[in-house]
Amino acid sequence: MSAKRKRVVLTIKDKLDIIKKLEDGGSSKQLAVVYGIGETTVRDIRRNKEKIITYASSSDSTSLLAKRKSMKPSMYEELDRAMLEWFNQQRAKGNPVSGPICAKRAEFFFYALGMDGDFNPSAGWLTRFKQRHSIREINIRNERSGGDDSAVEDFCKSFRDFIERENLQPEQIYNADETGLFWKCLPSRAALTKGKRSVPGHNSAEERVTVMCCTNATGLHKLKLCVVGKARKPRSFKSTDTLNLPVSYFSQKGAWMDLSIFRQWFDKIFVPQVREYLRSKGLQEKAVLLLDNSPTHPNENVLRSDDGQIFAKCLPPNVASSIQPLDQGVIATMKRNYRAGLLQNNLEEGNDLKSFWKKLTLLDALYEIAMAWNLVKPVTISRAWKQILPAIEEKEGLDFDEEDISGATVATILQHTKGLENVTPENVEKWLEIDSTEPGYEVLTDSEIIRRAQGQTDESSENDDEGIELIPEKQINHTAALQWTENLLDYLEQQGDMILPDRLVIRKLRATIRNKQKMTNPNQ
Repeated sequence: MSAKRKRVVLTIKDKLDIIKKLEDGGSSKQLAVVYGIGETTVRDIRRNKEKIITYASSSDSTSLLAKRKSMKPSMYEELDRAMLEWFNQQRAKGNPVSGPICAKRAEFFFYALGMDGDFNPSAGWLTRFKQRHSIREINIRNERSGGDDSAVEDFCKSFRDFIERENLQPEQIYNADETGLFWKCLPSRAALTKGKRSVPGHNSAEERVTVMCCTNATGLHKLKLCVVGKARKPRSFKSTDTLNLPVSYFSQKGAWMDLSIFRQWFDKIFVPQVREYLRSKGLQEKAVLLLDNSPTHPNENVLRSDDGQIFAKCLPPNVASSIQPLDQGVIATMKRNYRAGLLQNNLEEGNDLKSFWKKLTLLDALYEIAMAWNLVKPVTISRAWKQILPAIEEKEGLDFDEEDISGATVATILQHTKGLENVTPENVEKWLEIDSTEPGYEVLTDSEIIRRAQGQTDESSENDDEGIELIPEKQINHTAALQWTENLLDYLEQQGDMILPDRLVIRKLRATIRNKQKMTNPNQ
């Protein structure tokens, strides 16, 4: 008779490790042996994967998750969900939070949720709330308070000590950050002269996407932008394979970044691309990703490569906005490049602005924002790290000019745009900064927090991308593509003012299509 297996109680961290191994193709049988548990337990972990990841993502401490063995719910589950949502938002904004403030807010949500009985948000309740969600510290100072300088200095010193211990070079230190972009918010006379945000026909909800930038501290490895739109397959994509887009495209019903998308991006895009880059530089495949405290960022426990060599580290909430590199003018430069690029395209096409706006599609915007990101110079990125890593500037010898997309520069472009000849640089500046404070995550009102805590969703947005017309995919064969290329070449040859490089590009494209055709049909 076989000996009875000793009962093993897994920690939350153990369960996360098992989920990771299952996703990488590990078998339930093998994992059961390794962890000394039954196969049924492994299957239960697989079934509860999202619940475990969501719980771990809201945790504030790796060490606490390594000790915690259960996800015991609160006696007041709706209140607990509402408070966690509220707390995460306050932390992301850097708003001051203390024990008394939490207690007062908990009392408000208790009655707003229509819960029965008396509720006393005591110190004991607050302690249990922190324990349930592995929150190390409830007190958050305002990011703009007088103590910021010392907090920034403390973090920077601590981080430099950390990278010295880990033996990390600037090439191995990354930052990622999201922002909202009103991609179709073009200037109009009213918007520029009165400082308004909207233009005729502009729907900020439909024409807003979330854009996430990611780069290393040298600015020499900029990952493709991650863009989150509302539709799985917007109609402007037509037969375009999303894998061939100039950005990494995801969809979410509100066009917001969320925990699931961020985790997919980290595992499937960030980790492989960072490995490839470091390998090409002859560096150890080890890197750290600095993040702020956005509610859409999973916890450090979840954001870790299989071997633990590529991992995330969170900025303290009281210093994030002051020192996060991408917030120090990098994202702003990209947005200015984008808007100046749109206006330049309009000028080159000779359209009036209204016609150009009507024809502008999300696909056009994705190519334009990718170009805008490519135009951000390494010097702009490196200088954004100077508070955290002051030695970079000295090492790199950064002595060339930065980008300068000012209101005056754009106003000069607009002088050639019908109806906008007399706009002032000050009003253009307002338009350039139109979404400068737009977050990449969904900010909920108290009412929305309450509805979400009660399990209610906004039904009108559940099927948004189903309401968008999709054009059936049309496969274009090599013969048709070759014929169009030949026609385009004939056209260019007939135009006396077309420059040689334009024709050479099309000739190279024709050669590529011919080679693809030969590979597909060797007898042709």
